Amino acid sequence: MKWFNRLKKGINTETKDKKEIKEGLWFKCPSCKEVVPMDDHRENLKVCSCGYHERIGSIDYFNIFFDNQEYKEFNADMKSGDPLKFHDTKPYKERLEATMQKTGLNDALTTVHGKVNGHDLVIASMNFEFIGGSMGSVVGEKISKAVDYCIKNKYPLMIISKSGGARMMEAAISLMQMAKTSAKLTQLSDAKLPYISFLTDPTTGGITASYAMLGDVNITEPGALIGFAGPRVIKETIGKDLPEGFQKSEFVLEHGFLDYIVERKNLKEKVAQQLRMFKN
Repeated sequence: MKWFNRLKKGINTETKDKKEIKEGLWFKCPSCKEVVPMDDHRENLKVCSCGYHERIGSIDYFNIFFDNQEYKEFNADMKSGDPLKFHDTKPYKERLEATMQKTGLNDALTTVHGKVNGHDLVIASMNFEFIGGSMGSVVGEKISKAVDYCIKNKYPLMIISKSGGARMMEAAISLMQMAKTSAKLTQLSDAKLPYISFLTDPTTGGITASYAMLGDVNITEPGALIGFAGPRVIKETIGKDLPEGFQKSEFVLEHGFLDYIVERKNLKEKVAQQLRMFKN
């Protein structure tokens, strides 16, 4: 049993001498399963070589769009109240406080102003990490104030949508934001100022049913989920299998709900081109 003796006398590394591999050093694509260093993945704007676009946050989009990654946030201190005293598994107020502490955000929308290849642009970007990017009273009010800011300064507006829909904890107050934001966008249109709607993965529910589909131009990234109810709900409702790629951006474009799909690496130049066209 020499092999057994050799195994027993093999090299042993003490725990204190073992080196741990840090988490977050590698990215495994959920689409093609390729594994790449995280630094390379970030350098490629979190897009895999197979074309899979990983979800990114507001700050990432701001850094992609704005010249020298410079922009100014406004209405940053707005926070949701709890007028309905909603209580599910935990009080809504407690959930808000926990989410604010975890994300460093005050709500599910961030509004900023900066320049894209020298062109002024106001961007209102949804934060999916804040209760699924759900739309409550603060989201509706911040979009309204962003529209007012654009009208006052003659700036175009872009809304980056990424949301699961209306915020159930605010009930009818949340649903009212659909009408409110739609009405404010009408004011923007009356002022002859452009609105670019950028739908990212996922854009669903009351967001799709209101401002996300009201852009002068509706754009998206490859492979984004865009719809009202989710595919599973629709399949169970109609009792039929859904077409391949159903509710993905390519399917939605083919059926006339979008103007074009743009890869993340081309976003800034494409939007800047769009702004030049609007100016002309």
